[in-house]
Amino acid sequence: MSWIQKLFASHKKQEQINPMNKYLIIGLGNIGAEYVNTRHNIGFKILDYFAKKNNLDFQSAKLGSVAQTKIKGKTVFLLKPNTYMNLSGKAVKYWMDQEKIAKENILVITDDLNLAFGTIRIKTKGSDGGHNGLKNIQLLLNTTEYPRFRFGISDAFKKGQQVNYVLGEWSDEEKKTLDERLELSAEIIQSFVASGLSNTMNTYNGK
Repeated sequence: MSWIQKLFASHKKQEQINPMNKYLIIGLGNIGAEYVNTRHNIGFKILDYFAKKNNLDFQSAKLGSVAQTKIKGKTVFLLKPNTYMNLSGKAVKYWMDQEKIAKENILVITDDLNLAFGTIRIKTKGSDGGHNGLKNIQLLLNTTEYPRFRFGISDAFKKGQQVNYVLGEWSDEEKKTLDERLELSAEIIQSFVASGLSNTMNTYNGK
């Protein structure tokens, strides 16, 4: 029996877990080999880094790839939606409903053109900022009040080149410090679950 089958087979048992002790960490991105190393896929890249660091395996599941772990006794699901970016909310809402996870206990990881490369911004709420993934999540959750972790990719592109830029691969200069920023991002996920959103914001915003 696969991990996913066990997950659903033991759903009644899962329901007995206090919802406030269950977390959903969502990395936004697009599926497909051509997108793996693009700026727009930083959400996937951060979750992949966290999973590798903690010896976790993603399993194919409904509307995405999912890994499960425990942090300080809390159940944590990592989700990489397979819906493509502009339908990310469909996967987020499904897994929140399926596992009865409160919106305060989700963390959406996304790229941000308005921040310098590698800059971290963790917020309790906010607009979609023109990001199609956040726009769809906001639409389906019917709220802008959910934790999000924005990873700066900068806006170093010429007029009319935004799509090519976000779907382009990291520059050689960016690659030099990307691993260090991924390590910091993994720490943020750990902190969000173990220490809470407020402490995580105070510790990591601006780093």
